[in-house]
Amino acid sequence: MGKINTLVFAGGSIHDWKGCSEVITGILSNHDTFELTIIEDDLDALISPNLDPYDLIVFYYTVGEINDAQKNGLLNHISSGKGYVGIHSAADSFRDCPEYRAMVGGHFITHPHYREYQVSITDSEHPITSDLVEFNVTDEQYILDYDHRVNVLASALYKGSMMPVVWTKNWGQGKVFYLALGHDKKACQHENFAVLLQRGALWAGTLEN
Repeated sequence: MGKINTLVFAGGSIHDWKGCSEVITGILSNHDTFELTIIEDDLDALISPNLDPYDLIVFYYTVGEINDAQKNGLLNHISSGKGYVGIHSAADSFRDCPEYRAMVGGHFITHPHYREYQVSITDSEHPITSDLVEFNVTDEQYILDYDHRVNVLASALYKGSMMPVVWTKNWGQGKVFYLALGHDKKACQHENFAVLLQRGALWAGTLEN
């Protein structure tokens, strides 16, 4: 396998994106397949052709506004056959942009208080979740409005119903992996956060999978 040129893009408001970005970058740097570039809080980095060098975009961002040039740069880049990894608040970015929400596959509605909860594996055949079993996290559980055509790999109980925690989907010729875990630096340090992030990034960044 060749190198996956990877952009870790972090910023926005509310979350400790600097702390989370440090952990995310550390996790990916432990796998020698990823060639990493880090950009913080500069949405103009998404404007075409700025993303051309990258096979994979790893996105940790909250709220914010995206203009047409930035939106088109990102969405067209992924649909051309690239990979996108959205972490936690990536589902709460650009609330006024339905096209971005469609690419991610869902968006944030609310969350219960920060607490311990159990994550269950719902697709044990997928390479991202193979050999994983249910595990507990202390994190902020995202309650999401999501496209039920996504491939849910893991979920967690909320008020008697299962809510996705991990999913995959396609966007044009590209691949999208969403991981709802990772509210803060401590949550990003969970061993299974690292496993899911590495595997999800490999899956999204490698077109032949």
